[in-house]
Amino acid sequence: MTLRWEAFLDRVKERGEYESRQEAERAARVVLALLGAHLVGEVRAQLAARLPEDFALILLNPLQSAEPLSPERFVRATAAWVEGATEQTATWDVGAVLSTVADAADEDLLKQILLQLPAGYDLLFGRPQPI
Repeated sequence: MTLRWEAFLDRVKERGEYESRQEAERAARVVLALLGAHLVGEVRAQLAARLPEDFALILLNPLQSAEPLSPERFVRATAAWVEGATEQTATWDVGAVLSTVADAADEDLLKQILLQLPAGYDLLFGRPQPI
């Protein structure tokens, strides 16, 4: 089921404790653009189908990544793209957005997403996987 734009942003806003939807939207746009650079094929398409159209387009037309980023580098890249962000605030941004993405994906899709990402992303999605 596709989340509506307002519902998606409201969840990100609440989880990120942002003062406005605009702040939540800024974080969502950056994190989804970076995430899209790491996902390929049917997995990316399936996830996009569960996101609001504006965010689906960002996921499907990602920033370019020369190599998969570790979770730590993903957070640093987020901090670099968000004006005034630090690694600490970027960690908060990533967690707010990716946990909302995890809610939009079913368990099977989330497992497929995590298989395409370097180890440790399960924590960024707020869904620690058993070792």
